Amino acid sequence: MKNVEITFLGTCACDFSPRLRTDCRERFDNDARRSSAIMIGESVLIDCGIHTLESLRIADKDIKKITDVFITHLHSDHFNADNLRAIAKEKDEPLRVWVREGACVEPMQNVETVQMKQFETYRAQNGISVVGMPANHDPAAHPQHFVITVGDKKLFYGCDGAWLLNETYIALRGAKLDMAVLDATVGDYEGDLRAAEHNSIPMIRLLLPSLRTIGAIDENTVIYLSHIAPSLHVPHEKTVEIAKGFGAKVAFDGEITTL
Repeated sequence: MKNVEITFLGTCACDFSPRLRTDCRERFDNDARRSSAIMIGESVLIDCGIHTLESLRIADKDIKKITDVFITHLHSDHFNADNLRAIAKEKDEPLRVWVREGACVEPMQNVETVQMKQFETYRAQNGISVVGMPANHDPAAHPQHFVITVGDKKLFYGCDGAWLLNETYIALRGAKLDMAVLDATVGDYEGDLRAAEHNSIPMIRLLLPSLRTIGAIDENTVIYLSHIAPSLHVPHEKTVEIAKGFGAKVAFDGEITTL
């Protein structure tokens, strides 16, 4: 399979800028980020939060082509039922919405909700497969990270979760990921109270060498930081320079890369 486009539709934690209601209503801005979501190709969406429909419109994506939505957890900045209904309304066939096993989701018209058992492989459209893995985040929200495989390429999507739970860490041994998108809610300082469910820059500096040691990543793996809380970080361009120091990139809303 040829390379597939990855579109960052939103890269923010939940401290959204008031500018999203004023001068950034019709455009992306690196320091006024929207709710975290990515799109894989034209048919698979990861998360659908409060800004996702707006982001899809700005990115000029055709929501009728979306077949599958994989949800990392049920917090409102990642799961918005009204936006899912709006996507489903435009489709002839049911929209498949994938959640972690045990998550309680109310029935929605023209939506097929699928419960994902952890560490099992599920198939979306266009040859894309997804494995859910437990995440270190609010357990009531049924959090999960994803390993997404497209052809012979592997992407780890690990936003909203601190470090890695032991069983997820073990599952990533020898994975040789081509790309990893990591939670970077907290900026480049120590002592933040969120260390039990969100990464800081110092935590990522410690985590990456361990992931290399177990063969989850190597020198060819592209590392992106996302789920960024602007109020806990310096401005985007300065964060980019910080991330360069340990070989990572800082995702921004509207960024397109390939897997």
